[in-house]
Amino acid sequence: MSTVTEKLEGMDVWLYHGQIYIPNTYSAGAVGSKFLIELRDRKRIVGTRCPTCNRVYVPARSICKDCYSQLDEWVEVSNKGTLLTYTVCNQQNAIQPVEAPIVYGIIQLDGADTGFVHLLGEVDPEQLKVGMRVQAVFKKEREASILDIKYFKPLV
Repeated sequence: MSTVTEKLEGMDVWLYHGQIYIPNTYSAGAVGSKFLIELRDRKRIVGTRCPTCNRVYVPARSICKDCYSQLDEWVEVSNKGTLLTYTVCNQQNAIQPVEAPIVYGIIQLDGADTGFVHLLGEVDPEQLKVGMRVQAVFKKEREASILDIKYFKPLV
């Protein structure tokens, strides 16, 4: 029978050999919840506007990262935007919702001042270009998840 823990020689450090189950629940908070509920119930993408900088954050946040103002003005932004950058992952991963190649992009939605990271779909990775226009494709069955936006597809 092997020991589960061992003390490192000359140090006040113990090693644990095995797996520790740590249940984890993520709370989106008040601002994140409103953002996700708008996706689920209305297929609308909303952000928050800074009263000082006039910067629109998508996804919505509660504090301006530049001036630290409280953000409580909600604005609807377009479901269309511009691809700022992208990456292609050719290796399948068990936690990804799609098969390889998996394409991620940073999209600046019309009406927003920040980039929004999401999956790209209906696109040949060889045809991707920075600056191309894309549009959100929503799932039919939504559950207040960022994946209620299935992916962004190129506008033709």
